[in-house]
Amino acid sequence: MTELKNDRLLRALLREPVDVTPVWIMRQAGRYLPEYRATRERAGDFMSLCQNPELACEVTLQPLERFPLDAAILFSDILTIPDAMGLGLYFAEGEGPRFSRPVQDAAAIRALGVPDPETELRYVIDAVRLIRRELDGRVPLIGFSGSPWTLATYMVEGSSSKEFARIKGMLYDDPDTLHHLLGILAEAVTAYLNAQIAAGAQAVMVFDTWGGTLTPQGYEEFSLAYMRRIVSGITREHEGRRVPVTLFTKGGGAWLEAMADTGCDALGLDWTTNIGEARRRVGDRVALQGNLDPAVLYASAERVRQEVRRVLDDFGPGTGHVFNLGHGIHPAIDPEKVAALVDEVHARR
Repeated sequence: MTELKNDRLLRALLREPVDVTPVWIMRQAGRYLPEYRATRERAGDFMSLCQNPELACEVTLQPLERFPLDAAILFSDILTIPDAMGLGLYFAEGEGPRFSRPVQDAAAIRALGVPDPETELRYVIDAVRLIRRELDGRVPLIGFSGSPWTLATYMVEGSSSKEFARIKGMLYDDPDTLHHLLGILAEAVTAYLNAQIAAGAQAVMVFDTWGGTLTPQGYEEFSLAYMRRIVSGITREHEGRRVPVTLFTKGGGAWLEAMADTGCDALGLDWTTNIGEARRRVGDRVALQGNLDPAVLYASAERVRQEVRRVLDDFGPGTGHVFNLGHGIHPAIDPEKVAALVDEVHARR
């Protein structure tokens, strides 16, 4: 086992002392980097890039060559599990992810099985092994998955959605079928994350991108209950260290206390919640990750630095903060603004 040279991220996620606040950026390997665009062009398309462990490793490491980030995050997509279930994931130019075979009735949903991560998702697990080897202890590797509710929205709608008409119709008219789907997905996500941990991921994160579209009752019943199930089933010790688990619900600021009660180690925050107020609400139960508005990076470098300082000041002194954006970095961002962000986070002692 290679010794970890920089363990700030893992320590902060477990609310242990760190010398400076660790920082990584959601979608840090992405279209804002010219080197990523070049690799994607070599791959031919996005799915070919995801399914090639060597190229996935290459783009995972690219931002670490530019910026002194405190973590690498596996380059993949949140929809790999439903694709492995046979739904036929593809990406339409300018339209985002789509499924050739969405599941929109009880018969289709009850025909689904849980994919084996080491067979149907072997390309992801191989990428984790390769990235971990190439990192050689430089920084920790974060593994991830979409949440059951978020995966289900794409699987039932067939693509991204603004109204979520089909899945919300199912939620109200046929909740038993939806619960069956979410149960399968919770089992699949747990197995997938555990396979990532066994392959070398040192922390994991669950992205609940669409949980914020639910009512409070709906969120508890159809999203949080299944993330709680995942947290309880994840391998929490590996290679002699605790494996921190972070939950992130975009638009979930109203439910932070309930999220903290799942037993996770950290909560991700979007930019609509003040991080200091979030800290007061959850106390020392969990660490917090976030939560700069990604649009700040369109501003001048000095304004970026100013807004970074504001987030750090809002969190205040003490342990348990991982600096990040409140959601993924936008494709049009100048990498120099990211450099200013990372430098300013590390400059604050």
